[in-house]
Amino acid sequence: MTWVTAVARLRARREAGVLVTVATVRGHAPRNAGAKLVVGRTGTWGSIGGGNVEAVAIDRARELIDAPSPEPELIDFALNDKVTNRHGVQCCGGTVSVLLEPLPVVRAVAIFGVGHVGMELARILARQDLDLHLIDSRSDVLAEDRLAVLADAVAAVRVHHTPLLPEEVLEHLPRGTHVLIMTHDHAEDAALCDAALRTPHLGSIGLIGSAAKWSRFRTRLLTEGGHDETAVARIKTPIGLTDITGKEPATIAVSVAADLLRTFETEGD
Repeated sequence: MTWVTAVARLRARREAGVLVTVATVRGHAPRNAGAKLVVGRTGTWGSIGGGNVEAVAIDRARELIDAPSPEPELIDFALNDKVTNRHGVQCCGGTVSVLLEPLPVVRAVAIFGVGHVGMELARILARQDLDLHLIDSRSDVLAEDRLAVLADAVAAVRVHHTPLLPEEVLEHLPRGTHVLIMTHDHAEDAALCDAALRTPHLGSIGLIGSAAKWSRFRTRLLTEGGHDETAVARIKTPIGLTDITGKEPATIAVSVAADLLRTFETEGD
């Protein structure tokens, strides 16, 4: 398996990892600069030459996987018999620098409702490194020609056409997914709010709409839905930055995206 495939597999599995690269070599060394190793929590793919260099790199990579906010780092090795090593002697005679680059689990965002605002929001979030789920009960808004503007997305875009029960997608979303509810149908929005509160593995839940809409939803969630005040408080509405008041879809989308990115930063603190 190539290192590119290994990185892609970790991402698809939503598992953290570290990309280890031989950055520089002076003199003799087991591998040339550019050799790569991918380290996961339980497996490795590729090699940077074996021996102490690789073993130390793997140990440190797994420490980074468990660290709360890992940063790239460079480790220098002298390959001679005068150096005390943790995993045996390597006396090739050269020196090696190894770069460790953390591969965190990317964030996930689900947009329920890909209408005017949802589409503008998708275009903005598609420029971020995340898993972007687009869900709608209408097939026409998910047509290939309409979504073609996302073809060069940085995000991994996943489209879900759900003609009957969009809320069924919630339980299949990755852990920690941030949910944004903005469908064309208030009844659909209400069902999604109720279902989202019953799906404990989700991240933040945001609802677009007016104060009057939320007042009705809140009452129903507390009475018919049987949710308590603490649970209902998980839903943020209105979404977006309060000091951006424009009502054009693109303006709303910018506001919502900025608010969400701020949430991401708060998560990382």
